[in-house]
Amino acid sequence: MGKRKQIREDNLQLILSAAEEEFGLHGYKGTAIQNIADRAGLPKANIVYYFSSKENLYKAVLNKIISEWNDAFDRVTAEDDPATALDQFIRRKVQQSIENPRASRIFAMEIIQGAPHHRDFLRKELRQWVRERAGVIQSWIDQGKMQAVDPVHLIFMIWATTQHYADFETQVLTVLNRAEYEPQDASSIADHVSGIILRGCGLKSL
Repeated sequence: MGKRKQIREDNLQLILSAAEEEFGLHGYKGTAIQNIADRAGLPKANIVYYFSSKENLYKAVLNKIISEWNDAFDRVTAEDDPATALDQFIRRKVQQSIENPRASRIFAMEIIQGAPHHRDFLRKELRQWVRERAGVIQSWIDQGKMQAVDPVHLIFMIWATTQHYADFETQVLTVLNRAEYEPQDASSIADHVSGIILRGCGLKSL
């Protein structure tokens, strides 16, 4: 990678990280490009150069969040073992919720508000992703590798269950009488969530 390309890539990641923090703290309406620039330590002109507008940057942050969430299930195929694939997906999602709850809350707020900035992405890219991944799950069912379940609702269940620990972090920690998650919590939570979901699919817990 050339030096100029590397600088561009570094700046983009710096901007996206700063934008995620600002959107997480202040929401879309309460965030200004200047605040993002200040947090990133870059001139405001750089933000505008790369993303043109606050809305484009916000969409890029949302795309980054979804891409990171779904990455663990992107390359799963009909030949893979469903218990292993689903378990890894669940564990990765739990880890992300524990480590970066802000990302989940940014996405949740966008959806709760009716996805005013991200509806096209949901209708096109995400809908297609779900269809493709549901097709893989259905192939496991057809091969007799797992119990017959609705593949789309299984994906919804994994999203909802794992993201609960981010979106409702305050509720979870209050009920557990803790100030914050402990280092071992991600593994413990994933064990329980994965076990319940896998057994519901007729699979053995790993």
